[in-house]
Amino acid sequence: MSHPMRDALCVALDGSDRRWLTATAQSLAAHVGWLKLGLEAFSAHGPGLVTEIAATSSRVFLDLKLHDIPATVRRAAANCAATGISLLTVHAAGGPEMLRAAVEGVRQGAAAEPPRVLAVTVLTSLDHATLQELGVVGEPGEVVQRWTRLARDCGVDGVVCSALEAARLRASGEREMLLVTPGIRPQWSAADDQRRVVTPRAAIAAGADILVVGRPITTAADPVAAARRVLEEMAAAR
Repeated sequence: MSHPMRDALCVALDGSDRRWLTATAQSLAAHVGWLKLGLEAFSAHGPGLVTEIAATSSRVFLDLKLHDIPATVRRAAANCAATGISLLTVHAAGGPEMLRAAVEGVRQGAAAEPPRVLAVTVLTSLDHATLQELGVVGEPGEVVQRWTRLARDCGVDGVVCSALEAARLRASGEREMLLVTPGIRPQWSAADDQRRVVTPRAAIAAGADILVVGRPITTAADPVAAARRVLEEMAAAR
């Protein structure tokens, strides 16, 4: 019997070794609702790996953070949708025309139900000081809120944001947008290179829909046991 929080947990498969990627996907597929593939795995093995992982019992979240001119993003999104994924990321900073192009692209490329498009707001590796260095006006929560409104108005299905901003978005009326939150770190794990981290329990309590967890699960001696431990922490928030 699957865990009641299964569909809210996504495991990030960050690596380049194809054997490790496929073996880890197979071992976790029955226990988590989502498996995320990012730039590292995609640049090593391309769409073929995505299609292979998408054939498991978990849905695939392809995290490429597309950011280019609208025509290029439209065609790239269509190609990604053809691999059988269920979620695809683009950068909110690409602007409204690009965001609308991504939504059009996944609809054009999908053989069946198109994947949902997520706009990446402020990366969890960035803090207020770094945003200032980049010339982005406002503290992270303000930027996330502005870009979430933009994404919603462009027909995007949800956003990727820190769980630190999830409660703020829900309180501001963003009830329909799918909130996917990386930077999740159980209290028993290290923060690694993330600066704005939140525990699984706190993220669910804040209103996050899908939690993305990587190294605390994938580098554990027993990844399945670690995933179950995270699921129990998530369930404690309900």
